Amino acid sequence: MTTPTLKQTALRENTRILGLGSYRSELVVTNDDVCQWIDSSDEWIRQRTGIVTRLRSPKEVGVVDMAEAAAREALSNAGIDASQLGAVIVSTVTHQYATPSAAALLADRLGATPAPAFDISAACAGYCYGIGQADALVRSGTADYVLVVGVEKLSDVIDNHERTISFLLGDGAGAAVIGPSDSPGIGPTIWGSDGSKWDAIGMTHSLLEVRDFSLAARTDTGPDEALASAGMNLWPTLRQDGQTVFRWAVWEMAKVAKQALEAAGVTADDLAAFVPHQANMRIIDSLVKELKIPEHVVVGRDIEDTGNTSAASIPLATARLLKENPALSGGLSLQIGFGAGLVFGAQVVVLP
Repeated sequence: MTTPTLKQTALRENTRILGLGSYRSELVVTNDDVCQWIDSSDEWIRQRTGIVTRLRSPKEVGVVDMAEAAAREALSNAGIDASQLGAVIVSTVTHQYATPSAAALLADRLGATPAPAFDISAACAGYCYGIGQADALVRSGTADYVLVVGVEKLSDVIDNHERTISFLLGDGAGAAVIGPSDSPGIGPTIWGSDGSKWDAIGMTHSLLEVRDFSLAARTDTGPDEALASAGMNLWPTLRQDGQTVFRWAVWEMAKVAKQALEAAGVTADDLAAFVPHQANMRIIDSLVKELKIPEHVVVGRDIEDTGNTSAASIPLATARLLKENPALSGGLSLQIGFGAGLVFGAQVVVLP
């Protein structure tokens, strides 16, 4: 019997980012506000992190709300209708439901149904992971256009009294539309993970622990206030081993960034912008020094008044750079995300 010849989708050679969008909350949390909860000072926070303020969303504004605002702006800037999307990817670790995904809800709101939609759980590397997957989907011919959103509401998963990470974090969303291009617009993605350091950044408790406490509390005859207090202490919140993360981010991520430049066939001198994950200003400055980034390259330092927004940080910082420096459009930008997992991703892109 002769095996029929399968048809395969025609491949595309090039892709690029067609448009960016962002959502920034108007709720500003200053260092003095933070010092109500931890024993610190505005001076110490500025010196150690470079953060002056961070943005946090109101209680009524959720992950999908922020993602929608950023996505609509990105679609508008790209000149693409949501009905043209071949996939919707949302990078987040703070969506409040295990299912349905934030991406599926977002696709429905935008009018992108029945486009495939899925979430990526890669924390601070999530946006670069999303760009890498979108690039592959478009070049493979699987999708004409792909929406990638990095969005976090980290204020939902922090204990304001915790000193290792809570004062760093903010909320926000950034989005990009990826589509076909006449010339190369997205370099090869260098990505990976180091699971041996999985506990360097993580949650204080598992959801199973919360469930078991909840079940036990149903038969507990103790005071309601005591139960409520114990329950709050079990709510999973973020914490980190700061020194481990700092050393890993500076020394190991500089190697990844160099690999991304080499894979794209360019050097630091060819860049117009450098947008690392907005984790800590000292990490950003150390990467600039380690990579020998020239003075003419504009460096994303959005963390100063936005805070660390995990998966949202790179698109937020990039959108801001383009707004403040329109001449960067068409130039090359090296972007690298790294964080919990420990996971990392980097690529060189042409700025829209």
